[in-house]
Amino acid sequence: MTSVLQSYIAGRWVGEQAAQPLHSAVNGRAVASTHAEALDFGEALEHARRRGLPALLAMDFQERAARLKAMARYLAEHKEKLYAVSAHTGATRADSWVDIEGGAGTLAAYAGMGGNELPSGNLVHEGPPVSLGKQGAFAGTHILVPRGGVAVHINAFNFPVWGLLEKFAPSFLAGMPCIGKPATATSYLTEAMVRLLVESGLLPEGSLQLVIGGTGDLLDRLEGSDVVTFTGSADTAARLRVHPNLVRHSIPFNAEADSLNCAILAPDVTPDDEEFDLFVKEVAREMTVKAGQKCTAIRRAIVPRQHVDAVAQRLAARLAKTVVGDPSREDVRMGALASKAQQRDVAERVAILQQGAELVYGERDGFAPVGEGVGDGAFFAPTLLLSRNPLAHDAAHDVEAFGPVSTLMPYDGIDEALQLAARGKGSLVGTLVTRDPATAARIVPAVAALHGRWLVLDREAAGESTGHGSPLPMLKHGGPGRAGGGEELGGIRAVKHYLQRTAVQGSPTMITAITGEYMRGAKRQEEALHPFRKHFEELAIGDSLLTHRRTVGEADIVAFGGLSGDYFYMHFDEIAARQSPFGKRIAHGYFVLSAAAGLFVSPAPGPVLANYGLDTLRFVKPVGIGDTIRARLTCKRKIDRRRKDANGQGQGVVAWDVEVTNQNDEVVASYDILTLVAKRPTPDKQGA
Repeated sequence: MTSVLQSYIAGRWVGEQAAQPLHSAVNGRAVASTHAEALDFGEALEHARRRGLPALLAMDFQERAARLKAMARYLAEHKEKLYAVSAHTGATRADSWVDIEGGAGTLAAYAGMGGNELPSGNLVHEGPPVSLGKQGAFAGTHILVPRGGVAVHINAFNFPVWGLLEKFAPSFLAGMPCIGKPATATSYLTEAMVRLLVESGLLPEGSLQLVIGGTGDLLDRLEGSDVVTFTGSADTAARLRVHPNLVRHSIPFNAEADSLNCAILAPDVTPDDEEFDLFVKEVAREMTVKAGQKCTAIRRAIVPRQHVDAVAQRLAARLAKTVVGDPSREDVRMGALASKAQQRDVAERVAILQQGAELVYGERDGFAPVGEGVGDGAFFAPTLLLSRNPLAHDAAHDVEAFGPVSTLMPYDGIDEALQLAARGKGSLVGTLVTRDPATAARIVPAVAALHGRWLVLDREAAGESTGHGSPLPMLKHGGPGRAGGGEELGGIRAVKHYLQRTAVQGSPTMITAITGEYMRGAKRQEEALHPFRKHFEELAIGDSLLTHRRTVGEADIVAFGGLSGDYFYMHFDEIAARQSPFGKRIAHGYFVLSAAAGLFVSPAPGPVLANYGLDTLRFVKPVGIGDTIRARLTCKRKIDRRRKDANGQGQGVVAWDVEVTNQNDEVVASYDILTLVAKRPTPDKQGA
């Protein structure tokens, strides 16, 4: 008796009665079934809004980042449970690694990015602010805040774990509860992953719900503050995009659709070059990893006409060595398609492609999956086609066989290669294999407008390259046109997709209060106590110190030049300096920086633990011999990262606004200095 999958709705698991059976892609046996019970999507959305949203916003960016890190660790500790289930999808261990550990790794990546790049609280100041008045009393800036809605994530069958987690991570970090709907065929693996997250106790109530089966009237119930994301076919994306309720309420819809991605072998590469084999290896890998069931797989291999037969021969030889069968066997390198339905669909599309292309390698070449019971599995032979006249073969640029299928396309000249690449009408990713930087500089800008990402591969990059088909958390995933026109991942950009951007206008004091970040011109607090003598909790935005003055002499310049080894003529050559635009010798910019630190630093031991960087440094005006400088130090921004040192002492990060002015009150240098500041000692530390 197979298990009945359950949806996780409103804090409980729903589903007892079996409905649609789901079969193992390896041997055809039933491994689970969907549930027959209808879901109340009104209840699901109410739960997300009334429980999930407050629970998420009770935490801030830093706390949610820490929670993501803990989830990533928990999934990594229990990954073998997921590997056992993943085998039924037809995935090899290596395929499952991309899905399972890639998913957990994405959680960890967003935990790190959130912890390092996002502030405390639930507001992101997207500055810098700009002055809107002549007197500096009126200014404007942008803020990003949680949308206050629900994210609905609809995913494809090929990555049941990563597909949900790469969307969940940024929406969770943004404080947006989500409802995940995996593709039914492999939903048993998604359900196993969500069960682990629920069991971990790390999910705030209502922050993640799971739908097994159809979405019913879910989309009809969404509101303007909600978001829908979709990964799947371009046809389905087109239908969802014009859903009446999404259009009526202007609900953001992000699509990442299948695309006919290409790889181009540049004309400078010959069969004797290492890059030639790199191209062959990359195409073969993209055909066989996940049995070619990747929206990023190489569907069109574009090669110089004089090398097309050599590429075909080497690719066929490489594919012939690929052992296909039961992924539990150590010798198997390619598993099955996700389902028998997928197997039939790929076969139909290959037949269409073959109407304008010849078969180079395929089922006829001794295809025989290995393993017990594989005759009932959804296996498909690696299939390499060759279109001798690709400009006249429309199907090769319109029809995608979502399996281990790729078509070779010869070209004559770079312009024709660019024309073929553009025939994909918008792709997620392309690869250029070349030895020549000038060729890369010509091709990539020409094809970038129709592609979301480009990999330029040569022998130098090969050792560390993550490959054509691997979306990375820190880089954008998505593409124009047929690829859906959407964007996912891309670092903190993805988090911002789930936040509302709002322009704010007002006085610098009001903008400082709203953003939690000091803006020059705002009111400051000046006290007898030096700001560096205050612990993290005691510091307030706007705490400020105006230092004493220092007159710069020739001896300062000579001493700094001797110490630094910087004898640039503007500092030491009186005649040349007089002939320069400045008309005189000037002090080193970094001397001004160092002198300012000497003016504002409090030298005795105190809460300020370390200076670990400068931001936005600008040397605005020259400082000459005889000029008098002083510095204004102001607490600009605080980030409580809720971390402790080895002794258990809490810490936070403080950014200080520094203005260095001359005797005419003109700004000569401007920058932010970042410091690590201790929190007040806990009672046991005070008594120690």
